[in-house]
Order: sequence, then C-alpha cells, then structure tokens
Amino acid sequence: MDDWVKQVEALDIAEEKAGKFPVFDTRIPSLGEAKVDSPICRTVFFTRDGRRVEKSFVSDQDRVLVYDSLAYLQQLKPEEEPLSFEMAGPREKIYFDPSKVHCAIVTCGGLCPGINDVIRAIVLELHHLYKVRHIFGVRYGFQGFIPKYGHDLLELTPEVVADIHTFGGTILSSSRGAQDIGEIVDALDRLNIQILFLIGGDGTLRAASLICQEIARRSLRISVIVIPKTIDNDIPLVSRSFGFDTAVEMATDAIRAAHTEALGAPYGIGLVKLMGRYSGFVAATASLALREVNFVLIPEADFDLEGEHGLLVCLEKRLRRRGHAVIVVAEGAGQKFFKEEELPRDPSGNIKPGDIGLFLVDRIKEYFQARDLEINLKYIDPSYIIRSMPANYNDRIYCGFLGQNAVHAGMAGKTAMLVSRWHGHYVHVPIKAAVGKTKAISLDSALWRSVLESTGQPSLKNP
Repeated sequence: MDDWVKQVEALDIAEEKAGKFPVFDTRIPSLGEAKVDSPICRTVFFTRDGRRVEKSFVSDQDRVLVYDSLAYLQQLKPEEEPLSFEMAGPREKIYFDPSKVHCAIVTCGGLCPGINDVIRAIVLELHHLYKVRHIFGVRYGFQGFIPKYGHDLLELTPEVVADIHTFGGTILSSSRGAQDIGEIVDALDRLNIQILFLIGGDGTLRAASLICQEIARRSLRISVIVIPKTIDNDIPLVSRSFGFDTAVEMATDAIRAAHTEALGAPYGIGLVKLMGRYSGFVAATASLALREVNFVLIPEADFDLEGEHGLLVCLEKRLRRRGHAVIVVAEGAGQKFFKEEELPRDPSGNIKPGDIGLFLVDRIKEYFQARDLEINLKYIDPSYIIRSMPANYNDRIYCGFLGQNAVHAGMAGKTAMLVSRWHGHYVHVPIKAAVGKTKAISLDSALWRSVLESTGQPSLKNP
C-alpha cells in the first residue's frame, strides 16, 4: 500500500482526546517525496542599513502552535511535543512537474464575497510563479464532474481572470446537493487532474474528505486542497473565513438603516436578520461595529419571548423608556419556536432554519396590539445582497494569501487539507480535523461580553 494512502487512513482513525485542549492529528498527508526543484527563485534584498535579506522557503518543520496559551504549555509533560500545525508557504522542493501538471478549481455551496478573488489568486500563482499552463474551472460545483449534466470545463488563464475580483459571486457558478463520489473521482482520473482546489464550506469539507478516501482507495496521485468558504465564519480551526469582513461591513449598513427607521417614528422598531445558521459571529460583530443595537439574538444564546425576562417584555420596557429599539437576529436563533419535522431541507439534505425574522415580526406585532400600543416596525433582511457583493479590500488581500498558499501546498504534493490562518500565520489543517464540526461563540468570551456591555441587554431567559 502506498505511504500516502496509509497517511489518509491514519487520519481517519485518529482519536480526539477530551479536555480543555483537545488533541487531534495535525499531520498532513503527502503524495510522495518532493524531488522537483521549485521554479520560485531565492531572492536577495538589502535593507536601508545595508543588511542582506534572503527570501527563504518554508519547511515542514516550521510549525505554529495550535494552542498559544501558557496554561496549555504548563500542562504538557516534559517528553510531550506541543500540538502544532504545519506552516503554509512555498517549499524548496515540489512534487509535481509544473510543465505537466493539470489543475482544476471548483466552487461549491452558497455565494460569498471573495470567491472570485480566490480563483484569481490561484490562477495567477499557478501561471506566473509555477509556469503551470493547464488550469481548468469546473462549472456549477460538483455537477461539473458528472457527465449527465453536460457542463463544459472553462480554461482559466490570466486574461480570463484579469478583472473577476471586481464582481461578486463566482465566474464558475455553483450548486448544492450531493453527487456521486465515485463519478467525481472518475472524472478527475479521466481528465488527468492532479491538483483539485475546492472552495466551499462544511458540506464541501465533507465531500472533500470522501473524495480523498476514494482517491486513496484507488491509489491515485491526486492532491485535494480546500480553501474554506463560509460567510458565517463557523468553520473550526479557521480564525476568520474570507468574506466575513465584507459581510460585517455590509451588515452595518442594514443596521444603520434600521436605526434611522426606528428613530423616524413613535415607538419605532428596526429588526434586522443576518446570516448565521449555527453561529452568530456576523450578528455579534456587526452589532459591535455600529453600537446602535439594543438586542442581539444568536443561535448560541437561548432566549424566551414571553415572561418577565422574555424578549417581548424587555422590548416594551425599552420602547417606553427610550421610544425606539433596534434588534439584530441571526437566522439560526430561536429555532426552538419551530417544529423540526415541519421545516424544509436544502438540496444537500440539511434542515433549513425556520424564518426567525418573520416569526418575530408577527409575534412583536401581536404582543403590542394586545396592549393597545401602536408601534412602527421595519424589517430588513439584507442576506442575499450581502452574499452577492464583491469583497472589500481587507477580504481581497486575505483571499490572495489563501489562494497563493493553496497553490504552494498543492504543488508540494500536500493533500487532504485546508488552508487556514491561525495565530497570525497561514497553516495547513487536515480536513479530518475540521469536518463535521462547527465553530460557535462562547457565551463567556470577550466577544459576547462586549456585545452585552454595548447593548445592555439582559439574558432574556426566564429562570
């Protein structure tokens, strides 16, 4: 059995130890020994004071701690190595011959600001630095691999991607829904693809894990590199996902509008629903960015509607005291008010959350009508506007780094991994370490404490 196949299987059975600092396998599988000299040249620079600085390569021994806490380091035994990630970056020796390698890029799932920026960064890095001339875009997500859909590949060159970063969405288009893993790997083999770059979220991570297993089962030499995409910022072991910064910036515009509407009428209420199916990072961060929000509802924090400490009573107190209020709710908040069996599923089989925004609109109106208090409620849902926007400058820079480091990893023969930023460094994270898990806001974190201090909201939960 090939060594790299054993590496993939080892990751599959690695145990995660419980505790404050979970231990998991951070090894990155490699297709084989890297023997090809990198076409990236060593470059010498000189500082203003005449010091010589040489642009160096990164080795697999360059590591970044998973936990940078002193408490974690103190609990280690003397013989124990601290848990660390492999640092991303160009390697001096690479696995693939750039003149012969064929690469493919595919985008999956929902839209997100910055997808085109990642595509552009990958293409430019492959073409200009590694001199790769066979780069293809797979149209409409995983459907593009399946013959029955009839989607043609798109040849990607610097000319094709020259200005795509100025547009939202993805030039490759996307799709949802599971496809046959065997057929996907058949297509990779048939098209002679050696490096597959996947841009997608949790569903894509699950599919990538299965694709890697099938590739390993067939002993094929195909590298799979994931660039994690989720506007909700809820993928674990990724400090910030691309598009999140743009989403927060656009969300603040919606909050500003809601605040203006609330001030513009007696007992005005501005209600904004934002992205966040399982995690409330967009809602919490956008609320802090503007600090004009009075109530923030997120999936991680339970709340009641009725009762002395429920949202409705607290909202009434706020209106009678100040005459207006602004509420921000993440789409996944308050799902206990919906019956799971009545909720629809998306094409991938995931349960769609109940529409908490419209639910709150109805309940708030009913509550104040029963009290004969005339309110002026304005509801804003900017989700699809935010998803389709081009990335702002901060995300654009970030996407460039992610794309470049994905190329370095793929050309070096790394596989079954995703590119992440962790403690200020770009690192390689095994897919198995992140798949099937969700990053959430800790209610004891500085982020959530800051939200509570900014809004002044109580727990909204009856004892």
